[in-house]
Order: sequence, then structure tokens, then C-alpha cells
Amino acid sequence: MAAAAVAPPLPPPQTTTTTTSITSPTSTSTSAPPTSSTKSSWIALGCEGSANKLGIGLIRHTPTSATILSNLRHTFISPPGTGFLPKDTALHHRTEFVALARRAIAEAGISPADVDCICFTQGPGMGAPLTSVAIGARTLSLLWDRPLVGVNHCVGHIEMGREVTGADNPVVLYVSGGNSQVIAYAEKRYRIFGETLDIAVGNCLDRFARVLNISNDPAPGYNIEQLAKKGKQLLELPYIVKGMDCSFSGILTSAEALAAQLLERGPDGAGFTVEDLCFSLQETIFAMLVEITERAMAHVGSSQVLIVGGVGCNERLQEMIASMAQERGGSVFAMDERFCIDNGIMIAHAGLLAYRTGFRTPLDESVCTQRFRTDDVYVEWRD
Repeated sequence: MAAAAVAPPLPPPQTTTTTTSITSPTSTSTSAPPTSSTKSSWIALGCEGSANKLGIGLIRHTPTSATILSNLRHTFISPPGTGFLPKDTALHHRTEFVALARRAIAEAGISPADVDCICFTQGPGMGAPLTSVAIGARTLSLLWDRPLVGVNHCVGHIEMGREVTGADNPVVLYVSGGNSQVIAYAEKRYRIFGETLDIAVGNCLDRFARVLNISNDPAPGYNIEQLAKKGKQLLELPYIVKGMDCSFSGILTSAEALAAQLLERGPDGAGFTVEDLCFSLQETIFAMLVEITERAMAHVGSSQVLIVGGVGCNERLQEMIASMAQERGGSVFAMDERFCIDNGIMIAHAGLLAYRTGFRTPLDESVCTQRFRTDDVYVEWRD
């Protein structure tokens, strides 16, 4: 059978890549007449802040290509053993927004007059951080007299993934701190074939890291991944797949109980190490994700898998999905942290594609929502 292919290393951020898709990121805001067909170049500024990453990026589109001009990110990192609270994260975004926007413009080598639209994450995400960044985007829109484009966070991940990997019609495994979904395109929408029934996979990993005081720098999931590479013993943990859906709360509870034993008795008394526990948690969770992804591939007849979202950076997850895809004669398309982890350029890209179809978000309709479903978006650009 044909070997599964992981997408080749990504080009430097200044490299031009080909784009053929146009997206309309929300279905709730009104649309304006299409932009002039004589225009040959468009630039968008994208603002992302749905969780603890503040990202601002600028992208240029031509009718046949997309060029990343700048893609900056500033992360709010809380102390070990703690999570990031909405109010603290929102304060971080408000504090860093102006400086990051100025740096992004300077790195892009353009002026505000060159920007065609201001794109921002309208949801889903954490309410306070979303609102902080939306206020920044509205301010730039008013100061520069440029239209707003609200973007669905999940669609931003998918569109950026399709752009940088060249995946044509993949099943999408979207795994992040706040979302866990298996998605495939059908009839003008990104349909959710399976998802978490409770907490997201990234949230499960983050909360587990707090019990063992695993550092949040650069991210708890990354540090769990490094510890898991040294694990040797596979501990039994709940494996909960219900049809196309997964549940992660039970496995988290069990992992926390084992972590408590480890902290109380030590490795010798408990019979396992921190590394063993991280290894077991990863293996079990990722096996669940592989199962529902394979089922979706079989259902829609796709031979491609695209992994997006912050947890998609995990090399072990990529390896397990690639192994499954290889057995099916398919291929997996994966990315590194520049585009898997929340970033402004994915919002700029999806928003600019929408802008080019005539889509706008009026100021009075730019309110953010934490419950903005992936399948709420009408995918106008695809057949």
C-alpha cells in the first residue's frame, strides 16, 4: 500500500504559497457588494485572541497566491500548577495589543493605508479575551477607516491548514485547548462528524499538567509530550469512544487519581513514574482520536487527513495518524507550531478570502460569541 506522507517542512513565513479558495467565515453578519474585479492585490490584518495566545498577522493575496507578510504572537503564561483565567488573559491581550500590532505592521513593511480590511476572531473561545481583541480590531477599523471581517476560529485553522499543506479535500482532525472535532466538507459546510462530549483534548492535557505542576512554558501539552517520550509503562486508563464522539473527562479523572498516588507514594511506591503516566495518557487519548478519524475517512471516502489546532503539533499524534493513513493507502498533512498554534495569520487569511467575496461584518454585529460552531459557516467558495 502507498506510504502515508507527512507534509514537507513549511516554507519560511515570507514565502509565497498558492491559494485557490475563498471563504465566508460567518453566516450571521451581512454581506456587502463584491470588491472590484480589477483589483489585483489585497492585504488583511488578522487579530486572534480566543485563548492565551495573542496573535497579529498580515497577509497579501493576489488572484493566484498568498504571501505572509508578518505573523507575530505573544503568549500569556501562567505559573506551574495553574491555568489562565479569563480576566488575566484579557488583561494580557489589552496590554500587548498595540505594541504587537505596531511590530506586525513594521515587519510587514507596509503602512495602514495599504491594509484593505481588519479581520478578528469572532468565536468560539474565551469570552473576555475574545472581547479584548475584538475591541482592538474595532479601534483599528475606525482609526484606519477599514471594514471589519469577523472570522470563525475553527474555519481559520482549516483554511490555513489547507493553504500551507496543499491538502485538497481532507478529513480534518481539529484538536486544541478548547475544541476537539473531526470535520469533513459536504454541501457548502464543514460538517462535524464527531467531537468531544465534554472537555477538549487540549484542556484535558492542560488540567492534568496542573496536578503534577508541569510547566506552562512554552505550553503544558508540549512538556507532557517531552516527558511521554521517556515513558516505558502503559498504564490502564478509560477509553471512551461513543460512535463518532469521544469523552475525555473520565480519563482525566483517572489520570489525576494516579498522579495523586504518585505524589503521595513516589515512583517506587506507586510502581510507575511521571513519564509513564504522561506516556499512558497520550497513547490512550490519541488512540481514541485515531479511531474516530479513521471512521470519518471511511464514511466520506477520503484518503487525506489534515491535522489542525495546537495539539496538532504533537509529533506522536502525527505519527499515529500517519500510521493509520498508511494502512488505508492515504496521507496525512501536518504543520508545525507557526500555524497549528493559534495565530493571527490564519484569521487574516480566512478573513481576506471572505472579504474578497464581498463579506463584511458591520460594527453593530461584531459582538463575539463563545458558541460559534464550525458548521454555522456557509462555505461559499467550494463546490
